[in-house]
Amino acid sequence: MKKVIDVLFSFKTTLILFAILAIGAAVATFIENDYGTSTARVLIYNHIWYETILVLITLNLCAIIYKYKMWKHPARFIFHASFVIILIGAGVTRYIGYEGIVHIREGQTENRMISLEPYLQVKIKKQDATYYKEYQKEFASFWNDKFSHDIKFDNETLNVKFNNYMFAKKGNASMGILTVDVTLDGETKTVKLPGKRGQKGVTKIEDFGDTIVTLEYGAKVLELPFNIKLRDFQLERYPGSMAPSSYASEVTVIKKDGKSYDYRIFMNRTLHEGNFLFFQSSYDQDEKGTILSVNNDPGKWPTYLGYFLLSLGLIWNLFDKKSRFWKLTKFLKNRTAASFLLACLSTFALTTDVKANENMPNISTTQNSIVTYMNGFKEDSKATAEKFSYLVTQSNAGRMKPVATLNKEILHKISSRSAMFGMNADQIVLGMLTRPEFWRHVKMIKIKTPKLKQVLEIDESRKYISFAEVFTKEGKYKLEEEAKKAFRKKPTERGTYEKDILKLDEKLNISYMVYNANLFKIFPRIHDGRIDDNHKWYNPLDAFRFFQGKNKAAVETMIRGFINSVITEDYENANKFIDMIQIYQEKVGSNIIPSKSQIENEILFNKLDIFFKLTLAYLLTGLVMLIVAFIVIFNPKIKPEKTTKVFFAVLAILFAVHTFGMGFRWIISGHAPWSDTYESLLYISWSAVFAGVVFFRRSLLALSASVIVAAIFMFTAHLTNIDPQITNLVPVLKSYWLTIHVSVLTASYGFFGLAAILGYMALIMFIFRKNRPHLDDNIKSITAISEIALIIGLSAITIGNFLGGVWANESWGRYWGWDPKETWSYISIIVYAFILHMRFVKSLNNPFTFNVASTVAFSTILMTYFGVNFYLSGMHSYATGDPVPIPMWVYYTIAIVTITIALAYKNRDLKDTVCHAKSQKD
Repeated sequence: MKKVIDVLFSFKTTLILFAILAIGAAVATFIENDYGTSTARVLIYNHIWYETILVLITLNLCAIIYKYKMWKHPARFIFHASFVIILIGAGVTRYIGYEGIVHIREGQTENRMISLEPYLQVKIKKQDATYYKEYQKEFASFWNDKFSHDIKFDNETLNVKFNNYMFAKKGNASMGILTVDVTLDGETKTVKLPGKRGQKGVTKIEDFGDTIVTLEYGAKVLELPFNIKLRDFQLERYPGSMAPSSYASEVTVIKKDGKSYDYRIFMNRTLHEGNFLFFQSSYDQDEKGTILSVNNDPGKWPTYLGYFLLSLGLIWNLFDKKSRFWKLTKFLKNRTAASFLLACLSTFALTTDVKANENMPNISTTQNSIVTYMNGFKEDSKATAEKFSYLVTQSNAGRMKPVATLNKEILHKISSRSAMFGMNADQIVLGMLTRPEFWRHVKMIKIKTPKLKQVLEIDESRKYISFAEVFTKEGKYKLEEEAKKAFRKKPTERGTYEKDILKLDEKLNISYMVYNANLFKIFPRIHDGRIDDNHKWYNPLDAFRFFQGKNKAAVETMIRGFINSVITEDYENANKFIDMIQIYQEKVGSNIIPSKSQIENEILFNKLDIFFKLTLAYLLTGLVMLIVAFIVIFNPKIKPEKTTKVFFAVLAILFAVHTFGMGFRWIISGHAPWSDTYESLLYISWSAVFAGVVFFRRSLLALSASVIVAAIFMFTAHLTNIDPQITNLVPVLKSYWLTIHVSVLTASYGFFGLAAILGYMALIMFIFRKNRPHLDDNIKSITAISEIALIIGLSAITIGNFLGGVWANESWGRYWGWDPKETWSYISIIVYAFILHMRFVKSLNNPFTFNVASTVAFSTILMTYFGVNFYLSGMHSYATGDPVPIPMWVYYTIAIVTITIALAYKNRDLKDTVCHAKSQKD
């Protein structure tokens, strides 16, 4: 018994259980991707072995709380005890609560729901007696637990035995066919039951003489203790788009006592009636019916209590002077390696001029008129192009934005540039619109692959081609067959050549649409004296086609007058027609057109191009700081105080600019700037620099590491295929929870990135520490800074993750759905908790192990952020169909880190550091 207690109270047991939970969840995400969600749930998430591990870790946590009398340290006790409460609440939800779906058509009243979980339902009818049994069952695509159930009735026994389970479609987790053998009085019948999670199955009736057996596999019908009537379903779309902006159900709740009340259910606003919660989930395609998710959750309040205590304890821990966090900061302060600053920097704006002067590249054409035109257009069109850029256009998703933004997106898409030929994007696009016969010969479409250049018979040294070069004299598309072959290939089979063909094909299509003005939805419509109900705006060609009467005549006059004026180089007259278009937009589109200040702000934001310039600044600053930091480390005679202050001042300015840019984008988009991949990369970079300037401002190495992390993420945001354009939010993201959850969660990535870079720098120092005792002090200081960063990062990711659980529960009725991104975030929490608890195990209590772990652990963050988005399917994922191949830099990075760890291993013996406390009570 003593051995059992010793094992239960052991930190080794804690780490082992952490490892099992993390590895199990990681494996489950890949099983889910390849074999479906049901398989992952059956084999791991809902399996008894995984739930047993969760129970054991709860007992282990309780035992450790008791052994070390954590109640003497309130902050530490509260956030450790909160996990116990959360797990208890989760257990209540798992085994007592249930979920379902209600489908109601307009004008109808419903008091039934169907369960989310699938059941095998068996009904036996003999003479006038009826017997019923149900068994909750979910199956995997392989390795199912076989079952055999004896159902006793009227002195007889019916046996239902598992025969087989087969998915109707590979990878579809919710649909399949359950085959069972039904035996009564020695007679056996094989029955196939098509079933689907969250949907009623197909009923099968079998006749055994005087006994009728009815079987069904799928959702079961549950009765609600009240009625719900759908009075009206309402769906709003973004202006001129089919994309939903919001949708809502106007319902009436009718209780059994006759009392009733009206309620409006929409995204992020739920209906509470008794223990039931109703969430707006989906709707019928004809928009005449609603689909509501239902949740009966008795574990909600224990779970919420646990979340509150968790957040309170983790935040309190950062301010508790007896905590590990404060001991580390005190250690660093005493060593003058870094200091802890609990005050945020004031931010200020820094504006810069956009450079737009480049030499005109050689335009290979026999028509001298093109060269003459380009030279004149470059100088004369500036004012008109700028005026044109202030017009408003409507995107395909319904976002209203200045034409300047569209121009910038077009030029960046086709050339990866913000300016060319000494002209800005506004001038170039204006030229393409008005004189396509000239611009189709201008070399401005970027091309990379040498093989593709050979196919097009152009010089391999060229970086740009013209639109005309991709077509024969007869107008045939030279790459038609090659493009078809590339499209037919799976994404995983496409090489650089095929990818470049598809990219070029897209650029050509965009260019063609610019030449025909298809991208410029600048005209709102008046039809039969009324403004278009959906506020759809039209491009010039569609306006010519669909507009009628005076509306059509006015648009034709403005467009033809504007284009002819530019063609004849009468820019003064062209400006007048732009003024007319602007007046037309403001009058007809007044309901949705942005204000002048909004338009001016967005144009200014585009001109500043803050984040691209910051990328270059971070890369240069980080490289210089890193070189200087290593010179100081390897030459202890150099005193870096003044140099550190100078670099800190530079970084503080860059951070202020970054903060200004994030705030500016927030104002323009109307939502927090971390709602998509591009924005979240910017935010992670911001949090990394924040960690440096706020927490580690006196450590040159820590500052350089924070800048490098920022540069890497900013580099990724700008030099990949990630789209930087501002977009509308989908309905579920229109919540203040987005701001809270994503900001806290994503900020942690910056701290984890900082710890990873510092850990790698420490490993480099391990390689060279022999006969250099001064490096040991630097390693200890770096390790302390890394641990501080991990404590802050783990606190942020944990609070953010559980805040996301509250958002999920309040928005669609469940805290946790084992979505791949949720799961990998959970894995990251476990991994970093593992690292911070390694100091309690003697064999792991050393700086080398800690720095290896902090470096390697960042791979879980990369998997959470990039791997899930592009390689695993799920609600947070961008992966569709076959994922893209893993980039080569991933393999190079793994190889470099592995070699570094191997070289550092021989000098790993470094003890006596504050980062790994002498007492397990810390």
